[in-house]
Amino acid sequence: MSTFRRINDVSCQWPVRPIGLIELIGGSYISIKPEVTYKKLISGFLQRNFAVHSWSYVPNFDHQLQANFAWKQFRQSRKILEKKVGIKPKSIKLGHSLGCKLHLLAPDGGRNCDGLVAISFNNFKANKSIPLLREMSQKLNFQTEFSPSPSETINLIKEHYEQSNNLLIKFKNDSLDQNDLLLKSLKERPYDKSKILMLDGNHLTPISIGIREKFLKSNFQSSLKYEKIALIVDQVTNWKI
Repeated sequence: MSTFRRINDVSCQWPVRPIGLIELIGGSYISIKPEVTYKKLISGFLQRNFAVHSWSYVPNFDHQLQANFAWKQFRQSRKILEKKVGIKPKSIKLGHSLGCKLHLLAPDGGRNCDGLVAISFNNFKANKSIPLLREMSQKLNFQTEFSPSPSETINLIKEHYEQSNNLLIKFKNDSLDQNDLLLKSLKERPYDKSKILMLDGNHLTPISIGIREKFLKSNFQSSLKYEKIALIVDQVTNWKI
């Protein structure tokens, strides 16, 4: 049994006595309603008595601005939770795809949490992330890139990201994953404890099937997907930070 509350753009789901907190930022264009698109993942954490705060957003080109905004709203939501339960629960930042980048760019450098879980980290250029952009930029002779750019993001991680506890999760059939590059960058910092974990699945594995689940409850493929999501929950909640 959990309660649901929306604080600004953060969907807050709280069990009665949370032992920890997950701060979730999902991927591009699937995080307008993360409580729906990540329903099974969130449910798994709630069953383990973890509160879940998931940020709702529509991506734009200024990733630093969005990272700052998410961090500020998570901080406000965390303070309300701490006041409600009377303790400061262990806090884990969890990102999926673009959500990893937004957590890594948070203005606190990762200091105000116990660790980060980066699932399928993605840091491509804008013209690769947005297929029509390449064609439009060629026709109209303009250039548009995310801020910070992919190379600037890696440099910022090396220079300003201070969290040493990072669990990187990649899937065997994920051509969009760039966690190997992220791990290499994290390992260049002193005192780093980051590690990488390979699981079965693809880039969309953490996402709930959504409306189709009404018709696929007995479907073998649906069951396999939910087993993979349950494994993600196991790895995160049993992670020794």
